[in-house]
Amino acid sequence: MKRFFVVSVMVLIAAGIAFAGNYEISKKSGDLTVLASIDKNPPVVGDNNISITVKDSSGRAVTDAKVKLEYSMPAMPGMPPMNYKANASLIGNAYQAKMNLSMAGPWSIAIKTTRRGKTSTVKFSVDAH
Repeated sequence: MKRFFVVSVMVLIAAGIAFAGNYEISKKSGDLTVLASIDKNPPVVGDNNISITVKDSSGRAVTDAKVKLEYSMPAMPGMPPMNYKANASLIGNAYQAKMNLSMAGPWSIAIKTTRRGKTSTVKFSVDAH
């Protein structure tokens, strides 16, 4: 019975890790902090929704900015580079956009926030499965 319990707990932990919620990353750019949350972890080939929260230096949500999402995959043998852009729309206190990752592999993501004539960029990478 004890062995069954230990094995059951291990299976539940593994399942929790495999289906862990969103992919999230937080980065600072100038006086802004950007939190990006992708609805799939890991991101997948096809549509992935991304929610972007921007906060100022005092921790207040920034809702007066223009947020653009750029995502790309470098050229590989026999394949040109892929570059895509999407404008994020403000819904509540977060900016929402959709990324369509066209193939599995490493993707570079840049979130560009323009506010009061100043643009700041946050960059990170994900692996689509």
